[in-house]
Amino acid sequence: MFKDKTIVVGVTGGIAAYKAAELVSRLRKAGAQVICVMTKAAENFITPLTLQTLSQNPVYSDLFARPLKWNVEHIAVADQADLFIIAPATANVLGKVCHGIADDFLTTTIMATKALVLFAPAMNVNMYANPVTKANIKRLRELGYHFVEPATGMLACGYEGQGRLAEIDDILEAAEYLLVQDKPLLGQKVLVTAGPTMEALDPVRYITNHSSGKMGFAVAKQAKLLGAEVTLISGPTNLKPFSGIRLVRVKSARDMEKAVLEHYTDAQIVIKAAAVADYRPKHISSQKIKKQDGDLFLELERNPDILAILGQNKGDRILVGFAAETEEVLANAVSKMRRKNLDMIVANDLTRSGAGFNSDTNIVTILKADGSTRKLALMSKAEVAREILDEVIKIKKEKE
Repeated sequence: MFKDKTIVVGVTGGIAAYKAAELVSRLRKAGAQVICVMTKAAENFITPLTLQTLSQNPVYSDLFARPLKWNVEHIAVADQADLFIIAPATANVLGKVCHGIADDFLTTTIMATKALVLFAPAMNVNMYANPVTKANIKRLRELGYHFVEPATGMLACGYEGQGRLAEIDDILEAAEYLLVQDKPLLGQKVLVTAGPTMEALDPVRYITNHSSGKMGFAVAKQAKLLGAEVTLISGPTNLKPFSGIRLVRVKSARDMEKAVLEHYTDAQIVIKAAAVADYRPKHISSQKIKKQDGDLFLELERNPDILAILGQNKGDRILVGFAAETEEVLANAVSKMRRKNLDMIVANDLTRSGAGFNSDTNIVTILKADGSTRKLALMSKAEVAREILDEVIKIKKEKE
């Protein structure tokens, strides 16, 4: 999302200024061009040389310094930006921008830009709670400026409460959301499932599969970036959802069925990327099953077919399934799509290198109920997720 984007990082005079170094570094690694602007106060907390080295660009702070190029530099910087991120944003700079005060390089550049501006406030808890600060933030929001809320915890000043700079991951996610300005799923409620399910044998053991949840989490993130209100129902994973996504964690197939049916009514789009166990142990031992001589035989019974249940009650919803196969991939996917009344199915061959579980990449074929087929090359799961949602948006437009 940041590749080839120009991000201006504004750094103001608070103790959290040192965290701007990580922000700049992460943006650069993500492919962004980064320009840093510092207030004079910020230079007391972090040196321009640090940010210059990390950004690989000159750092601006003096409004009246001799220009490095023949232009009005604060206007040139303002014009280049795809996005401004002010991190940390002190109460002082929020007050200045709110009231149109432009008395240094940073505030003049903010006033001159037509790019989106994201403030990440960081200050003492009492300063953040001050009615003047709250009023300034409220007014700035009304004027179209954006904010990522400060975190709560122990502050450098010794106080505890809200005022810590938001985590860098949260700032980057807020920036990503703003950079996707086209929101074709705005107002849509999207339900996504992800990950494996666990079917208990006893208090120690369970049956599961190799699903990591990465594909479903990627789909949920892309849906959020495109403006949707997203609910993500996930089996056990170690993944963190993208900011603003409602996460419902479940374990077994029956847990997932209950959660899906609970949220299905409100959803307009449902994307079932979870690898739900088809079978579960018929009997769950209340005690650990001890090792004995000879073989152990397990009796399994069918789990509910969640996707089939949804297909029987689809209504006007768009319903998308996944088919992870090892043979007859397209034939099996088409059969599943028809049997379960899907609008679209995403098929992948688990035997191919770079496809399937636990990988950061995937190779899929997208099949639609109208008979159309799209084979995608090896892509990251984020790219695959975007392609899937582009096809969902086409189906949505056809139904309107």
